[in-house]
Amino acid sequence: MMRWLWGWVPNRLLDRAFYFERGGEVLSSGEVGVLGERIAVAYLRRMGRKVLYRNYRGPRGGEIDIIVRDGEVLCFVEVKARRRREGSRPLDAVGKEKQDLIERGARAWLKLLPDTDFVWRFDVVEVVLEDGEVPEVTVVDEAF
Repeated sequence: MMRWLWGWVPNRLLDRAFYFERGGEVLSSGEVGVLGERIAVAYLRRMGRKVLYRNYRGPRGGEIDIIVRDGEVLCFVEVKARRRREGSRPLDAVGKEKQDLIERGARAWLKLLPDTDFVWRFDVVEVVLEDGEVPEVTVVDEAF
C-alpha cells in the first residue's frame, strides 16, 4: 500500500520537496518509483506533451510507464527515479533486457491502434530526488 507522501504537490514541481513518509521514514524504492512517475508526468505535461496512458501492461508481457504524444510523434516513456545521484545516470539502468520489455509493450500497444502510419520513439525520463532539493528531471528523447 502506498503511504501518504509528505511535501509533494504536483503543481509546484519546481519547489523543494521532502521525500519522507509522515512518520519520518524514508520512502521505499517502490514509492520512489511511483513518485518519480508522478513527477515525470507533470514535467512532460509542462513541456507540452499530451499524456495518453500510464502504466500500460501488454497481454503477453511488456510494460510502458507513460505513453505520450509529442506533436505528431508517439512516445513510449520509461521513468527511472533515484533518491540521490550516485555514480551512474538513471538512464544506465535501462539495459538490453529492459529495452526488450519496453519494446514488447510498445508492440502490444501499437496492435490496439487501427492505423500505425506515424512516427514513434522510445524516451527515458530521469528523476533524481534529493531531500530538501528541487527534483532534477532530464528527458532523453530517442534513448534507444
